[in-house]
Formats: sequence, C-alpha cells, structure tokens
Amino acid sequence: MDRRTGFARRQFGRYAIGSSVEPAAATIALLLLLVGWWSVQALPQAVFVAAGLGILVALLALRSATLLAAMQRQARLARFSEMSDRDAVACLITDRWGRVLAANPAAKAQLDVVEDGLLADALGKLFAAPARRIGEIMALARSTGSAAVDRMSHHGQVRLSATFARGDFVLWRLENLTVRAAHVGLGELGLPVLVAARSGDVLGVNIAMADLLGAMPDRMDKVFGTAALQSGQVCMVQTKNGPKQVRTVVVDSAETGCREVFILPDDLEDTADATKIFETLPVPLMKLSIDGGIVWANHSARGLLGRDVPPGTHLHDLVSGLGRPLSDWLQDACKGDGPPQSEFLQVRGDEGHRFVQVSLKPTEEGGRPALLAVLSDATELKTLEAQFVQSQKMQAIGQLAGGVAHDFNNLLTAISGHCDLLLLRHDEGDPAYADLIQINQNANRAASLVGQLLAFSRKQTLSPEVVDLRESLSDLTHLLSRLVGERIRLTLRHDENVPAIRADKRQLEQVIMNLVVNARDAMPDGGEIVVETASVTLKTELRRNRAVIPAGEYAVVRVQDQGMGIPASQLQKVFEPFFTTKKTGEGTGLGLSTAYGIIKQSGGFIFADSTPGVSTVFTIYFPAFRDAAPAPVAKPAAPAPAEIHRDGVVLLVEDEAPVRAFASRALRLRGYTVIEAENAEEALAKLEDKSLAVDVFVTDVVMPGMDGPNWVKRALQDRPDTRVIFVSGYAEDALSDHQTRIPNSVFLPKPFSLQALTTTVQNQLH
Repeated sequence: MDRRTGFARRQFGRYAIGSSVEPAAATIALLLLLVGWWSVQALPQAVFVAAGLGILVALLALRSATLLAAMQRQARLARFSEMSDRDAVACLITDRWGRVLAANPAAKAQLDVVEDGLLADALGKLFAAPARRIGEIMALARSTGSAAVDRMSHHGQVRLSATFARGDFVLWRLENLTVRAAHVGLGELGLPVLVAARSGDVLGVNIAMADLLGAMPDRMDKVFGTAALQSGQVCMVQTKNGPKQVRTVVVDSAETGCREVFILPDDLEDTADATKIFETLPVPLMKLSIDGGIVWANHSARGLLGRDVPPGTHLHDLVSGLGRPLSDWLQDACKGDGPPQSEFLQVRGDEGHRFVQVSLKPTEEGGRPALLAVLSDATELKTLEAQFVQSQKMQAIGQLAGGVAHDFNNLLTAISGHCDLLLLRHDEGDPAYADLIQINQNANRAASLVGQLLAFSRKQTLSPEVVDLRESLSDLTHLLSRLVGERIRLTLRHDENVPAIRADKRQLEQVIMNLVVNARDAMPDGGEIVVETASVTLKTELRRNRAVIPAGEYAVVRVQDQGMGIPASQLQKVFEPFFTTKKTGEGTGLGLSTAYGIIKQSGGFIFADSTPGVSTVFTIYFPAFRDAAPAPVAKPAAPAPAEIHRDGVVLLVEDEAPVRAFASRALRLRGYTVIEAENAEEALAKLEDKSLAVDVFVTDVVMPGMDGPNWVKRALQDRPDTRVIFVSGYAEDALSDHQTRIPNSVFLPKPFSLQALTTTVQNQLH
C-alpha cells in the first residue's frame, strides 16, 4: 500500500458512518418502521412507515454526499501531491488547522515531517517559535488567499509562503534565500564562498569554505577581520590551520540583499585552471601591468566593457575621463600609498555614456609588480549624480536670477529713466538724439534679458487670463509669417474642440514665437513649420522624462519643423539656460529656457522629440480651464497726455538714490509735489506731521529695515484713503499676499520708464 492509498483510506474513514449522528438516526428509523408494522389502525401505520422511510432516504443521501465530497477532496489532494513531488523546494499540504496531510520528498529530507502531525512540529529546527510564524502567515493568507513572510532562521534567511486552495487545503512552500549554489566552476574548481547578510551575520558557506575554515562562523568579521570588505582586498583569514593571507572578491546581490565573498587561489600563475576560474567569476576582473597594459580580462569584464579585450590592449583604449595622467594613477595604486580609491571612468566609444567604477589593488605577475582591477557598473550611479548636479545647477541659476534681478533692475531703472529725462530736452534734429535712442534701446534689451532669466526661474510677474488658443494663434499668424520669411511655409491646424486655458496671453505668445524662431533657424534651406492645437484627455497619468502629467483634460500645442533635428545627446539639455547649438553671437540660449519657465509657471508641461535629419517636435500640455466663464476684459484706462500737468502730493520712498532721483524729477516735471524718503522709518517720521496731506505713496517693496508693505499698513491706519503704488525689481509674487490686504494698491515692476511711472500715478489719483 503506497503513501497516497493509505492516506485515502484514512481520509475516507473520516467521512464514513463512524459519526455518532448516523447510528442514532438509523435506530430511530427502524423503531418507526416496527411501530408502523404492528399498528392496528391504518392511518398511524402509514404515518410511522412514511417517517421511517424518509429518515432512511435522508441517511442514504447524506452518505452519498459525504462519500462524494471525500472522493473529490482526495482527488484534489492527489493532484497537489503529484505536482509538489517534482518541486525542488520543500512543499507541504495541511488543513486549515495546520495538520500535515502530505509532504514532498524535499520537505521530508529537510524537515521532521510526520503525516497527521502538526506543521509547527515540522518547522521546529528552523524557527525558535514556529507556531507564531505559522500564525502570522495564516492571518495574512486568510484575507488575500496567499501570503509569504521572509524570516531569519537557524539556517539563514528563508521564505515561508502559504496558499489556500479548494477543499480547505493549504499549500506551504519553504524556500532558502541565502544558501544558493555558491560555487564557481565545476568539481575541484569550486572556490571557497561565504554568504553573509548586510549586518555581517554569516548565512551560509559552501563545502570549500567549510573545509577551509573548519567550522561554521556566525560573524563575517570573525573570519576576515572586518565586515566592510572590498573586492580585491587582501586580508588575513582565520582558517582551521591558522591565519592565512588571502585575496577576496565581493559580490553584492541586489535580489537578496546579501554579500557573497569569494577567496581566490594562492598563486594564480601556477594554477592550471586559473583562466577557467576567473572566466566563471561573477565579478568583472582584469589584471594590468604597471604601465596599463591588459594581461587578461574575464568574461564579466568583457561584458561590462561591451567589447573583446585581447592581451596587450592598453587601459586608456578602454576607458577615459580620469582627469589626471593615467600613469600617475597606476603608479600610486602600485605603491599602495594611502587607502585605495576608486575612480569613475567612461567606457570609450559608448554612445550611451556608460560608466564603470575601477578599483586597483597591487599584486604580482610572474614575480613582477602588477595590478588587479575590479570593475563595477556605475552607469546608474553617474546618471543619478548628473541629474542631481543638473538640478542643483538649475536651482543656483534660478536663485542667481532672482537675486541679481533686484539690483540689476534698479540700475536699469536709473539708466533708462535718466535717458528719458534727456530725451525730453532733445528733439530728433539734435546730434545727441540718436545716441540717446541707442542707450534707451539697449537698456530695454538688458531689461528683456533679466525678464528671460526671471521667466526661467519662474519668478516673473504673470497676468493670467482665460485664453482661447485658436484665437490667440490666429491673431499671431501675421507676425509669425513675417518672422519665418518667404522660404518657409507656416501652417496652422486647429482642432474644433480645443478647451480654453488660463495663462498670461502675452507670455504665451512669447513661447510660440520662440519655438517658431528656433524652427526657422533649424531650416536654413526652407521647409514647413506646422503649428497645431488639439484636445487630449488622459484617463491615467502620463510619465515622460521624469515628469508626471496628472489625468485630466488638456489643450495641446505642437510646433513641428522639417529641420536638421537635435542629437540625442543634446536633447535633454535644450531647456537649460545659455545652452545653444547656434554660432557665437546668433543667440543667447535663453529662448527655450524662457519658454520652459513660462509654461511651468502656468501649470503646463513641455517636451521635445527629435529625429536627426528629419524633424523636431515641441509638444506643450496646458490644463483645460472649465471652472468658470471667461471674465470680461476691462478696457484699460487711456493714459493721460504727457504734456498735461497734474496736481497732487506724492510720498516717494526708495533706498536707491539714482532711482529716487529719477522718479522725483519725473514726477515734478509732471506737476506733482514730491516728498522724498530714503527708507520706511524716515517716511513714517514725515507722516507724523498731521498737517501734511499726501495723495499717493510710491514705495519700494524690499528695503533695509522695514519693508514697503509693513510701513504702508502702519501709515494707512491714520490715512486710510491714500493710494499706494508698490515698485520692485522682484516678481509680484513676493508682494501678492500683502497686496491683497492693502486696499487701493497697484504694482509697478522695475525697470519702469518715465511715462509708465507718471501714468500709473495719474491713474491712481484720477
């Protein structure tokens, strides 16, 4: 009788008539039949006979259902057992209470398995508290159908999993995660290998390591003197025959989180199968002469470098980017002065910018000094480093733009303002008029440059409104056609259902112009530029270039050219400030970075796709705006004629003397009475004179001491009807929170012209 037949009989017996219910029911049925047989009256006789027969029929039906369930349960168990018998991992089948019903050969060989015994007893050799471990997994598996728990056992790290199946069966699998086939080569070529956890606890050794050490160690540092081993390191090992100097190779497993330490042979040159040993090592290794020549490279090293490495190849033919003479590095490593240092080098001829980390350890080759090079793939590490450096650089440029903008805008305000004052005294016939116009135009160009830097750093002042993309692009068509010239054809395509967006219309037009101009410059021989709009609905989030676009409705703008394209190595740099492929003097490299800043500040996304020699496509995603109807656009008040003088008292608070001098002269020329103050404290002191009537406060936002919004709020407590004009070289965002709490206030960004200043004051007064 085999194992399955015996188990079937035991299971069948559990469902046979051995229960206490069935004999009692049969006895009652027989008594009813006898009473009915001896009954004199016909009606009671029929009742008793029918009741007895009914009970017997019910018993037969119950017996049939029970036998059928037992047969089905046994058939499922037999199938499970047949499949698990072929599994090399220990498998057991239990009922829901943890009683062992079957076990495969692997489980019987590794565990104390007793059929009809408890699973907790079978796992007693592995866990200190097996019942608790089983309870943890069963609790998880009941809710999800299956569960697995990784635990440290007496034999290393194991994974115990449970899966519920039909018939109240539970399939258990016990997998060893640490003691893998830890040997290199075949047969006598196996190297001593030790497997340890990150903490330094030894999880397992192979036969060769056990023979070398003579005992199973519990800590890695007890074997090698340290738990922080490095590949190629020479250390002293405590063997069964005493201390021995060995060279180690360390492999870190990302899958299990463990470390495998290989011990290399004593004398590689005298080992007949040394080449085969190193060919099968899972670590990229090379031996170098002290002048950098390659003596040999194993299979892992050739795979990492992506090329064959015949003997005699020089190291500088394989890698580059050391940053100092290669010979100096090799000499330093050969001398062994100081702690060993790894170098990150780029693989030559690799267009994907693959990097390797190279560590050199001194050794010998035929009795002469040599170097053992241990390589590892550092491409992902260098990629993350490059991304971090790039983000830091962009952040630094943004901070620089925001910090410099204030001082630079003050200078530009003084330059352009005093130029405006000079232009008032010179007409077009004056010889100095043309020079003054040049000064004014270049000051405006400098102001535009600062604005681009602020746009990139997303610190510029935006005036968002509801924009219809089709109307805006149609209005821009005439200007774009003049920009591209006669040799280039401009085509606009619009989707019928493009949703409205909320953005700064002027800045949006600047983005489209920048993209079209770049497309024009990419087609010196002519071609076609296509600007199209579309409506896109994302049902799930879209991930591109580390950007995540949430699900929702978007208005999309695409600008496509037929130009020379952008190489893949430069495509990720096109949005960096000052990066340009144009010749010196043909561009500042701020066009795309400005577009990027404007779009990001507007809540959108921009991506670039290019096929060299075919075309480049810039795609912009703007969130659809459907929350409210477009607000009616208020018509701007017509500026007062410059020659009309107005009356009014202006308190001018500005810490920059050149700006204060220009603004004061400009306002006085227009007929205003100007009271000057260098800072907020001086302004408040002047306002203590209750007889002094002031109509408008013109104040800088950021000043030494008390800033503009704070002193204005204090002054408005006694003069609540006074109008306020804030001026600043920073973005309006720095003022927005204060401005919402200060009534009758407006913002005038620097640099401002004479006309802009006087018009703003006049509008506030009237």
